[in-house]
This record gives sequence, C-alpha cells and structure tokens, in this order.
Amino acid sequence: MKCSGCDNAAGNKALVDEILQLKKDKKAVILAHYYVDGVLQDIADHVGDSLALAQKAADTARDADIVVMCGVNFMADTVKVLCPDKKVLVPDAAAGCSLADSCPADEFEAFIKAHPGYTVISYVNTSVEVKALSDVLVTSGNARKIVDSFAPDAKLIFGPDRNLGAYINSVTGRDMLLWDGACHVHERFSAESIAALKEKYPGAPVLVHPECKRPVVLMADKVGSTAVLLKYALDSDSDTFIVATESGILHQMRKGAPHKIFIPAPPTDSTCGCNDCNYMKLNTLEKLRDCLRDETNEVKVDPELAAKAIKPIERMLLLSK
Repeated sequence: MKCSGCDNAAGNKALVDEILQLKKDKKAVILAHYYVDGVLQDIADHVGDSLALAQKAADTARDADIVVMCGVNFMADTVKVLCPDKKVLVPDAAAGCSLADSCPADEFEAFIKAHPGYTVISYVNTSVEVKALSDVLVTSGNARKIVDSFAPDAKLIFGPDRNLGAYINSVTGRDMLLWDGACHVHERFSAESIAALKEKYPGAPVLVHPECKRPVVLMADKVGSTAVLLKYALDSDSDTFIVATESGILHQMRKGAPHKIFIPAPPTDSTCGCNDCNYMKLNTLEKLRDCLRDETNEVKVDPELAAKAIKPIERMLLLSK
C-alpha cells in the first residue's frame, strides 16, 4: 500500500535541483520533521523528531543565514527562539498543530495560577506563549528522563497532551496534574483497528507513539517517540511491523529497512491505510521552493516573549544530554 510519506524526490528532479541551488545561493538550511512527505525528508539537511530538530537548530543551523522548517508552526517558532538572528521560513504559514491549539495560553495560565507551588512541564508541541509560562519543556523522547529528574514527591503540572502525560504517570508512578489536550492524529487510532491488524499479521510487533490513547498504548510491543520507534524497527529481527503514529515515519522506516514490511495502523472507522496529519502535509516541494525563492512566510517572535520561552527550551536541551 502507498501513503503520502512513501514518495521520493527522484520524480521531481527539476524542482529539487532548483531548491538545492536556492539553498546554496541563500546559505539556507532545511529542517524536516518525520511526519512531512518523503520528498521533503529526502531534500532536507536534517530530518528528525522535535527534540532532534531543536538540537540541530541550536547547533548546525547557526551557520546558515536562512533556516526553513518543514513541519508545523510551533517547530518554526522554536527555531526562531533558539536562533533569533536567523531568518526562519516555513513553506506554508497555515501549518498549525491541533495539540498546540488545544492549550490556549490564557487558559493554561489560569490553570497554573489555580495550582500554586507546582512546577510546570510542557510538551514542546505548544505555542511560544505557553512555553514562556513553563519551567521546562519535554518531547515524547525525553519526557520520562526529564520528569524523573524531579524529586518523587514534586508537585508537577504536565501539559498539554493528556495521553503522553498519562503514559508518563503510568511508567513513573507519579500523579502529575494533566492538561486536557490531545493530538488529532494520535487520538484517531483505536485498539479495535490494531487488534484486527494483529489478527491479520500475527507476530508483528506493534509500535505506538505515547500520544495515543491508553487502550492503544497497552497493545504496544514498543512505546516511544518517532525516533525511538524508527530505531526499534531498524534494529529488530522482526520483518513485519504495525505502526501507530503519523504515516510520514514510514518513509524513513522503509528507507532504512527496505526488506521489511511496515503496516500503518488506520484511523478509527476508516478503510484508509494511513493516518496523516493534514497540517504536516501542507508542506510541499513547490511551497518550499517558493518560500526560499521569495523569502516568504517569515516567522517572527516578539523578543521579550522569546527571552522567556528560551529558558525552558534550554533547560530541556541541558537535561536531554
């Protein structure tokens, strides 16, 4: 079966060549998340999950004049906060995030004030305003490590993803207060659809992102971030896998292990084999070319707000080492 993440850049040579020339002429670096289309992953300088891209933004992207973030807006905002002297562009300014939208900053601030004495841990999938309200950020890849850095009796607020927060509570034995937010993609996976796939592909390990609901997580052979699931799939002796996360990751899995079979778990009540993030899929080669050529869709972050938001980001990067 074919999904949007399975494409490659070979069939778009003229457009790819134009982008590569623009990148060279403008001293640009292209970052791409695992969830964008494969053609964008293939042309990017760095491909990764939220943590890896934040680390790259704080490192190699500093040598560029322009950084293009092929992902969603909160990722580009993070790049701008970490690299305020760079011009940061996005291929499509409408590439938002349902999880970030589920946590309005004013409502989250009121929630924090209603629970004085709590340390605020926020998922990186949030607006700059929410980051500025936080004490430390986490990704799905480092959340447990960072939560474990606090005393066992520490009073913690975790937002905005209730599913990731509940998973971290379950594996650490904590009782963090959880903000009631979720990712629209990972919410669509169901235990029933995965059970059907397990019956069809007996013995295939189930790979699940911790943003999924608990019944889905409980069916997993491996729970982890996109980077963790990718490594597991490539290192495992198994030859067939059921994958419950956004379909873009299948591109890297198939590139890294072309002899293996990766079965995307479908969204609930759908016959489609892929569960796509419509925001991630707004990124295209044409839009990447246009934003580089015309230097459009520039990301701006208020310097005063950025000065507050960078503190929990830098704390995350320090604790992730």
